[in-house]
Amino acid sequence: MKHKTVPIFVPHMGCPNDCSFCNQRKITGNENAMTPEIADEQIQKALKTMPEDADCVEIGFFGGSFTGIDKDLQREFLTVAKKYKDAGKISEIRLSTRPDYINSEILELIKSYGVTTVELGAQSMDDRVLRLNRRGHTETDTKRASEMIKASGIKLGLQMMTGLYGDSDDTCRKSCEKIIALKPDCVRIYPTLVLANTYLDELYKSGEYTPQTLDEAVSLCADLKERFDAEGISVIRIGLMASDNINPDADVTAGPYHPSIGELVQSEIYYRRLVKEIDADAQIFVNSKDISAFTGNKKNNIKRLKNAGFDVQFLQDDSITQGSFKIQRKEQR
Repeated sequence: MKHKTVPIFVPHMGCPNDCSFCNQRKITGNENAMTPEIADEQIQKALKTMPEDADCVEIGFFGGSFTGIDKDLQREFLTVAKKYKDAGKISEIRLSTRPDYINSEILELIKSYGVTTVELGAQSMDDRVLRLNRRGHTETDTKRASEMIKASGIKLGLQMMTGLYGDSDDTCRKSCEKIIALKPDCVRIYPTLVLANTYLDELYKSGEYTPQTLDEAVSLCADLKERFDAEGISVIRIGLMASDNINPDADVTAGPYHPSIGELVQSEIYYRRLVKEIDADAQIFVNSKDISAFTGNKKNNIKRLKNAGFDVQFLQDDSITQGSFKIQRKEQR
């Protein structure tokens, strides 16, 4: 399914908190507030470039805590989005917000404007980690808001982070299980990046905080994605991208940033599956759309399999279902 999103960033609007990792007011010139008029212009421009074969096109309000902004301004933004939905130019409206910014009045309001998905920035399901990172909400807030969203008929998305200050791989895995128990429709996983001029940046520079390495983040995110996949929960994004209005060169002080971290994670998952199945030199047939992820970044999976004692060759075969593979042993010489 070709799902396309027109992202509208409302940085820090509606959010009174300065979480340890967040500096939305400064990131890439975002001191200038988004307005409904600018949003309308951006949507019009984006829709002109949408592929005709897109199965689902949505408008998504990201970056801040949408349901925390002034209600009149919420209505103005949502009126813009609803206009395109009513005209049949988009099919869904998505927004992100904080778990403690959901109540029955808010849900009634956004539902009246055709909002179809609400994503909650849970980030962790551990109250100690939330407190250390100045989130200002609790695990209970996330559970309560999730239940209310699902009961309203709106689809639920949950966002979690790895490598937060005071966090551990074990704590992240426990957060993953608690998120699974809430039965969201989709999740996003964000390895923590150290952004300039944040509390986390201070902790990093003082030596009190050590960010994940890229390899550590990829390995843990692969663990988490495998769990979500096993439960049929769609992981729609791993890692912040430049398209999320961050400038990797100017904004990121440290942390596991990679422009294609999602593919690195998928490559790790494929490697784990392959190494369990391969017991000899082989040809591995995969769908052409998967060839890059199966071979790995800079053909790393081929190198890893060779180091494990196997000479493999990846071949394209579009009769193979995406995500699957077929192994054929090479003839013994």
